[in-house]
Amino acid sequence: MKTHKRKKSLKMHGRTHGWGARKKHKKSGHKGGKGMSGSGKRADHKKTLITKLYGHRYFGKQGITSKGTKKDKRDRINLKQIERNLDKYGKKKGENWEVDLNSYKILGEGAIKNKLIIKAKEASLSAISKVKKAGGEIILSKKSKK
Repeated sequence: MKTHKRKKSLKMHGRTHGWGARKKHKKSGHKGGKGMSGSGKRADHKKTLITKLYGHRYFGKQGITSKGTKKDKRDRINLKQIERNLDKYGKKKGENWEVDLNSYKILGEGAIKNKLIIKAKEASLSAISKVKKAGGEIILSKKSKK
């Protein structure tokens, strides 16, 4: 009985010669090459190196992600912060404290014990009423909105 031996050319028929994808037999393993190549979808084995070198901001989207919404960037300060840090924000003139916060909007959270004269860009209605009850006033450089 004769055994039939297949030719080598038929065994290695096709381009990959038994190594699967061509990139798997290029001496670099599954990395795909040198440098940052191979750090894509499924190759998370380089992720720890990248986060160590570049931090967590390397992956994902940065910057403006939505067109429709704008973030309100006005400076705001509460009455309780002003009251706590009067020596930082204001100057004592007789019985009153003069506070100059021209770029701020004054919000009404907190209680007031001192007479404050505040110069501000804007103020909420609750802040205006609390300051008036304490015997002070808020001078606005711009008309206040509700």
